[in-house]
Amino acid sequence: MFDGLMAEFERIVILTGAGISAESGIDTFRAASGLWEQHRVEDVATPEGFIRNPDLVLGFYDARRAALAQVEPNPAHGALARLEREFSGNVLLVTQNVDDLHERGGSARVLHMHGELKSALCTSCETRSRWDAPMLDRPPCPVCRAPTLRPDVVWFGEMPYQMGRIYRALEACDLFVSIGTSGAVYPAAGFVQEARSSGARTLELNLDPSEGSGLFHESRLGPASTLVPAWVDEVLGLC
Repeated sequence: MFDGLMAEFERIVILTGAGISAESGIDTFRAASGLWEQHRVEDVATPEGFIRNPDLVLGFYDARRAALAQVEPNPAHGALARLEREFSGNVLLVTQNVDDLHERGGSARVLHMHGELKSALCTSCETRSRWDAPMLDRPPCPVCRAPTLRPDVVWFGEMPYQMGRIYRALEACDLFVSIGTSGAVYPAAGFVQEARSSGARTLELNLDPSEGSGLFHESRLGPASTLVPAWVDEVLGLC
């Protein structure tokens, strides 16, 4: 299917999920251990949970933000950065992850549809600011000085970011690749159908079959740190 990729494909959209960061040591949503196991999703990943117990939510995301300093990008992140640099066509990397491993791995064109841990959203003036410090002690907004910051992440019940841009890219792409995703969370789970309906070829790279594996033209199973560099080599004609 993927022989002669350089000539066949010109516009690639890549979706990454928790599986690509799991190999760097970041727990997935369904991990059997770690931060998610200690809290109900309704308590730490919904607007209602934030209203009920803001200290719990702010402390939860403070811990996740601090944990980023303990992990490093893996070969899958590096390979996607190399693809961005060396591919002669257009590559758009859309991630469901809120970590910064793609950026630290060298990717410059990353669209965080679920927001970023290292960003703060002010609920008073609605501005976003780069953020590395804790929020539990209610620091002031850098713009309006109100003590009303929250994590700039998309919680359940909220609209993911830049959906218009994503759907336009899916309509225009000729190859859609999903890496490390469960295929269970919408709207991202529907991206493969959007791409296929516009005529794109579709490829899944995942540790295990996702819930939407049957929708892809091809599914390759294994660790992202092995599959992604091999696929990038294939795209760039190095193997």
